[in-house]
Amino acid sequence: MDILISGAGIAGPALAFWLRRYGFNPTVVERAPAIRHGGYAIDVRGAAVEVAERMGILADLQAARTGNRGMTIADSTRRPLVEVRMDQLMGDDGGDIELMRGTLSRILYERTDDTEYLLGDSITAIEQRADAVRVTFERHPPREFDLVVGADGMHSTVRQLAFGPETGFRRYLGYHISIFSVDNFLGLDRWTEVYNTPGRLAGLYRARTDDGAKAILGFKSPELRFDPRDPQTQIALLDKAFTCGWEVPRLLEEARRAPDFYFDSISQIRLDDWARGRVVLLGDAGYCPSPLSGQGSSLALVGAYVLAGELLAADGDHRIAFRRYEAEMRDFVTQNQNMATEGAKALIPKTATGLWLRNQMFRLMSHFPQLNGLSKGIQGAANAIDLRDYAPTS
Repeated sequence: MDILISGAGIAGPALAFWLRRYGFNPTVVERAPAIRHGGYAIDVRGAAVEVAERMGILADLQAARTGNRGMTIADSTRRPLVEVRMDQLMGDDGGDIELMRGTLSRILYERTDDTEYLLGDSITAIEQRADAVRVTFERHPPREFDLVVGADGMHSTVRQLAFGPETGFRRYLGYHISIFSVDNFLGLDRWTEVYNTPGRLAGLYRARTDDGAKAILGFKSPELRFDPRDPQTQIALLDKAFTCGWEVPRLLEEARRAPDFYFDSISQIRLDDWARGRVVLLGDAGYCPSPLSGQGSSLALVGAYVLAGELLAADGDHRIAFRRYEAEMRDFVTQNQNMATEGAKALIPKTATGLWLRNQMFRLMSHFPQLNGLSKGIQGAANAIDLRDYAPTS
């Protein structure tokens, strides 16, 4: 079967890996002219670690760990208010892996070098037929595929073409976020420093594998309208949202020069089903949990494993495979999407009282790690699926 995958981030190459292993013929189309490197820190947790081991890339992921040791919550003058180690914050689970998103993307791309990649192109039309899907591209000539997979992120083109406008499926969670590279001007060493005011977060972190540092700015607001291709307008929104101290003025200036400036709403994608005929959604395109959950990359890895495995188990019958894929993944996705609420309380408390309570909780965690309910919830959601063994027997 010829299967087109839209998106070469995490979910797309992971799916291509499994499809190729199982004898399918995947093609990946990606709007960017090259595989994106850099990016922000992401986590591979729970069932996703098991998927990485079955892929044979676990050692590569472990070698690329950020090595983040902990976090300081500071006041406007950089005076430490709370310090907490990473094992106290996220639980002492040595199996979890934090690494840079671009590093994971590169590892997956290198493991799929036998797959056809159409870089610098995107899908403009999808025409479903009884036995195939005719796909029109911006640059390449039209082609027919047996199936099309939308693994092209929260603002998925495939989803819009096959399911309808994004407004029907995107659930805004009340926040916007910006992430970009900066010099490590605070001299951080595998450490994160953050500053909060009610409904605002500013932070800087430096990974072991990063020459510079990553800045993060997040804020609560009504949903804002902006052109996703106009960074100057987005920076103006940050200027308006942040009038506080700490190192915020410098971060706002650095944002104007950052080569990888990113700005978007914090939202989730929720659909009643993930398939329309021969088109199916994977990862953020179908069930984005938002950065507040910390589980987007793990859902992508697990979803790719399950989708490819169910296609194998159904001998390519997409109607059976898509139904089983959703049945296997639905509860796992729901539990991880629900973690976003707890993430918001910890990262960007809405009120001064909420900030005080959060800081007190972190202080207690530094002495009594067993009180860390957030970590227990994350681990429970990250492991809320029993992975089937789809490997063919001979």
